[in-house]
Amino acid sequence: MSRIGKKLITLAENVTLTVSPSNEVTVKGPKGELKEQLDRDIKVEVNGNEVTLIRPTEQIRHKAMHGLYRSLINNMVIGVSQGYELKLELVGVGYRAAVNGQQLDMALGYSHNIIVELPKEVSGIAVMEKGKAPLVTLSSIDKQLVGQVAAKIRSLRKPEPYKGKGVRFQGEIIRRKAGKTAGK
Repeated sequence: MSRIGKKLITLAENVTLTVSPSNEVTVKGPKGELKEQLDRDIKVEVNGNEVTLIRPTEQIRHKAMHGLYRSLINNMVIGVSQGYELKLELVGVGYRAAVNGQQLDMALGYSHNIIVELPKEVSGIAVMEKGKAPLVTLSSIDKQLVGQVAAKIRSLRKPEPYKGKGVRFQGEIIRRKAGKTAGK
């Protein structure tokens, strides 16, 4: 069996998981509600506060979906109970960030500011402290969505290897290169 697929999913006491006849899983918790449509071959069993996924055969396709859907459901359970948070650092002279409602306004060294419209499920906070790089915090109950939004923001100005300037995840290590060496 799949090592990931055979693990049990433990539900917190304030999280409920329901499976519809069309194999749609709904997870409700204190932070919200998430839905995921599963493949018709994968079966979900709920026993008290434990959830198990069962695959019909040992086909490669079924093995792959077994682990995938177990991870997706586990991410949904964690999301509605604790939520997910990603932090981005804006490293560079003059780099700034501000959040106005669902709009993230960033100055990233271009001739104009870049405005990113955040989805309604994602909330953003921009913190600018003197002497430190501006920090943008994205939070949501949907792990896939918050990761996708963070990756899009990072792609606007990827960290470059010479000075390390750009948008990076907090704690991300950038491999630095040596610049030009002096002449003869």
